Amino acid sequence: MNIVALFSGQGAQKVGMGKDFYETSATARRMMDEADEVLGFSLTKVMFEGPDEELTRTSRCQPALYLHGLVAMALLAERVSHLNMDAAAGLSLGEFTAHAAAGTFSFADGLRIVAKRGSLMEEACQNTEGSMAALLGGEIDQIRALAAECDVDVANLNAPGQIVLSGSVAGIAMAVEKAKDFGVRRAIPLHVAGAYHSRLMQSAQDQLATELRGLPMQSPRIPVVCNFGASVVNDVTEIRTMLEKQVTGSVRWTESIQSLCAMGHTRFIEFGPGKVIAGLVGKTAKEAQVISIEDIASLETAVEMWG
Repeated sequence: MNIVALFSGQGAQKVGMGKDFYETSATARRMMDEADEVLGFSLTKVMFEGPDEELTRTSRCQPALYLHGLVAMALLAERVSHLNMDAAAGLSLGEFTAHAAAGTFSFADGLRIVAKRGSLMEEACQNTEGSMAALLGGEIDQIRALAAECDVDVANLNAPGQIVLSGSVAGIAMAVEKAKDFGVRRAIPLHVAGAYHSRLMQSAQDQLATELRGLPMQSPRIPVVCNFGASVVNDVTEIRTMLEKQVTGSVRWTESIQSLCAMGHTRFIEFGPGKVIAGLVGKTAKEAQVISIEDIASLETAVEMWG
């Protein structure tokens, strides 16, 4: 059976994530213990015990989601050997997880670069005054006009009718106030640490570019759709560029899913806490079937379905 692997982005994390994987699987324990050793601190303790404020930190939640996604995928592969991952994609941070799953770089190297990315973005948040807002309804051209008028950026095109703006606190407040004038049904300010996927993350992008140049990479074994281009990237130089540019660039998730569907894919597995990705895919492609794996219970459900 052929499946597309999808990996969660920042915001999906929750305290307790991965704990039952660790308690019931030797493979999970090996991978999670290795992660703690690579990072030099107990990421698993933060994942299992929190507190929520610590897990929510960009420098913690990004490696936590990377680790959780790859452990979940490894446990499924152990149980259903005939399941073939034909392609992969991930929402923002999840693009790095997708590349690790596709063999573009090793588990440990990917973990190091994700932890560095999280730290750089956390630092950029602390050095700027940024905010974000989710817009429900409205056409993309009108929303781009709204963003231009308020001098903010289009951060995420998550699903039809669900777009996120990012930028200065004042600019986002103005965008929320003016949203209905641009055909938006509802504008919701988001409780975030900063302006992700906006020009305010430029310092993080510049430093990440340097780190990416030193990251050993090879062409992925399966197609990986990038966020910035919403297309498959195979060339190592292009992969580095796409991973760099998505820090300040728009996450074109709607188009990414549409690209996968155009390639003939209709079955997807979301690896990560919650069912955020499943919800977005469902809004984008009515023909898509999405299974979410976040814990042992959902893993066993998937095994029963495909085993």
